[in-house]
Amino acid sequence: MTGAAVVDLIATYGLVVLAPLANIEGPVVTMIAGWLASVGMLNLYGAFGVVVLGDLIGDVTSYLIGRHALGAIPAVRRDWLGLTRPRLIRLMRRFRKEGARILVVGKLTHAAGFAILLSAGAARMPFGVFVLANLLATIPKSMAFLALGWAVGSAYERWASGVFWVSLGLVALAVAVWLLLRRRRRAAAEP
Repeated sequence: MTGAAVVDLIATYGLVVLAPLANIEGPVVTMIAGWLASVGMLNLYGAFGVVVLGDLIGDVTSYLIGRHALGAIPAVRRDWLGLTRPRLIRLMRRFRKEGARILVVGKLTHAAGFAILLSAGAARMPFGVFVLANLLATIPKSMAFLALGWAVGSAYERWASGVFWVSLGLVALAVAVWLLLRRRRRAAAEP
């Protein structure tokens, strides 16, 4: 899905499509939502709530797959996803000792995020702890990406506005110079 298609979907359908798109594209969609909020096409607080909810739903889904269905994924597919048996065993052991910290660091750095979420489920991390740690990491991450989108949108609006006025000024100057040169040519042509 192209960035323009994502923008069109969110601009047309608003918050209704924001959650599933945030679940699929994550940070990119969150930044687009911030930009659209900066130009008044989305409610910022609504976008924040929907982005957080979409992110949590995706993470809970990954956790549940890790907890209940990881064995059903063929080993070849798990390896292709970077979920090799040695890696999963290491992550599961670490989760039993320091699961919340690993989860928060993985969420904030996007380092092997899918593997970390699956491992949290496979390690049987308590669901309440998982959701709380995930929420505590998702809130600042979503705020940061919304703020980045807002800043980029605001800067673009100012830049586009500035470019418009400079362009208009240059066109006016070109027309004035053309009229002045035309008048001089006519004056020089008259006896």
